[in-house]
Amino acid sequence: MIAIPRHTVDLTAYPDLVVIYLGMQVRSFRGLATFLQLGPEIDKSVAARPDGLLCHERIYYSLFPLHAGMRQYWRDFESLEKWTRELPHQRWWKKFLSAPHGATFWHETYLMSGEMESVYLNMPDIAAGFKAFAPAVEARSSMFSARRRLRREGEGPAPVVAEEA
Repeated sequence: MIAIPRHTVDLTAYPDLVVIYLGMQVRSFRGLATFLQLGPEIDKSVAARPDGLLCHERIYYSLFPLHAGMRQYWRDFESLEKWTRELPHQRWWKKFLSAPHGATFWHETYLMSGEMESVYLNMPDIAAGFKAFAPAVEARSSMFSARRRLRREGEGPAPVVAEEA
C-alpha cells in the first residue's frame, strides 16, 4: 500500500472565518470589456492587502461562456463588509449596478458560524449556486443587504447604493 500524505487544517484561530465565492459571466463583447477592465483593478486591490483578507484565489468556471471569479477568505464578516463600503470596491459596485454591460455578477458567502447568503445580478435565466435549487426572491427589504440576509444584528456601514435607488 502506498502512503499518501493526508492533511487538514486547524481553524481554531479563525472562529469568525468567512469564505466568499464571486463570479462574473460574460454575455456580450461589452461584458468582455467589463471583465477585462475589472481584472487588473481587483489584482491591484488584493495586492494592497486589505485588513482582514487572508487569501485570494482566482477561479475559472467555464471558458464558453467565459465565467470566472474568485474565492476569498476573510478574518471576519465585519472586515469584509467594511472593505465593500470603501474604494475601490464601492466604485466598482456602483458602476456595475448602473450598467452591467453584458455581464452577470454573483456572490455566495459562507460563515464559520454556519450562516450563508447570496446575491445574483443580471441572472434571471441562469441557475447557479444556491439559485440552482432554492427559490429566487428579489433582493429587497430584509433581503437587500448581505448583513440582512445573514440576519446579523446592527445596521453596519451604509450600503454603497441605497435600496430606493
